[in-house]
Amino acid sequence: MIVCTMLRTCQPTYLLRFVGCVATATNGGFNGNFVRQMHALYDRHHLGSQRHSAEDRLLLRQLVSTELIRPSVIASGLFWERNRKGGYQTTQRVSTKELIVNGLKELRTELALFQQEWKERIESDPLVVFRPGEIDVVFGFESDKDLDQWVVTTDRDHNEGYSTAALERSTGGYGLFHGTLESRVPKDGRIKRAGYANIKSLRVRKSFKRESFYDWSQYNTLVLKVRGDGRSYLINLAAEGYYDILWNDIYHYVLYTRGGPHWQIAKIPFSKFFLASKGRVQDQQGPVPLNRITNVGFSVGSRGGHEGTFRLEFDFIGLEFDPSHQEEFAYEMYRQQKYIVAT
Repeated sequence: MIVCTMLRTCQPTYLLRFVGCVATATNGGFNGNFVRQMHALYDRHHLGSQRHSAEDRLLLRQLVSTELIRPSVIASGLFWERNRKGGYQTTQRVSTKELIVNGLKELRTELALFQQEWKERIESDPLVVFRPGEIDVVFGFESDKDLDQWVVTTDRDHNEGYSTAALERSTGGYGLFHGTLESRVPKDGRIKRAGYANIKSLRVRKSFKRESFYDWSQYNTLVLKVRGDGRSYLINLAAEGYYDILWNDIYHYVLYTRGGPHWQIAKIPFSKFFLASKGRVQDQQGPVPLNRITNVGFSVGSRGGHEGTFRLEFDFIGLEFDPSHQEEFAYEMYRQQKYIVAT
């Protein structure tokens, strides 16, 4: 709306300044062709006449309408959040024919999942009783099919670094998340820090690609059986909300591992997790919405000089109800209710 009004009323000189300000605010979120064309227009304005030709005015309108109204990358905090990935678009355009072929290939799987959903609905046998001490495994790593439920990403995938990572079966038949972290940054003048790797489970879905949620409201503890290398890893519980400002809500806690050949069982209460968005811890904190978990992930970084190889082996990821744990939320907000006054 603002851009369209400026196109109708403002001189191109002021519009060029506006484009420059937006380009600075978005940290270079425009593509290279757009920047080159805008610089050419700006140079012609300063080196030549103060009046723009009809071709320049037309080109200016086309550039602004295509890049400001429908930019390829939206910077965080600029008016609103357009992309659920926070600007990291990785989707590929496919033809209609390819969509039909791929859809037919997945039809059998989706029908089987639809049949299983109706079977569970008819049986109607949900867990309604708390079972203290029993661990329910959510993610196993016994087969290659289990590993297909995870996505591995590094800074190299987004041209932001040179780290590598993979999730494979170990020689013992477990899930092995390993790779190499490098803090060396690309020489593009855009990236300041690098060196991270991450695995994340696929979004839980119903049949025919309908989005759903994990309901862990009957549990209060996350249980992990892992074998690490002494590094600290970050556990990520994504709870994607309905509104755009809630798309990147993730609850974190640290997984401390010890090196050596022995397995360790880590039990982390959900009350210990804290809320962050795009890596920034939020001022307003609260308990994890256990009935709206969308993804589970693990991250490792090279900050503090911790470059080199890493290795984290998984046996299972499960849930447990611990009746001895009564804590709802571990962090005090130090804020009183409005009707309470100091004494």
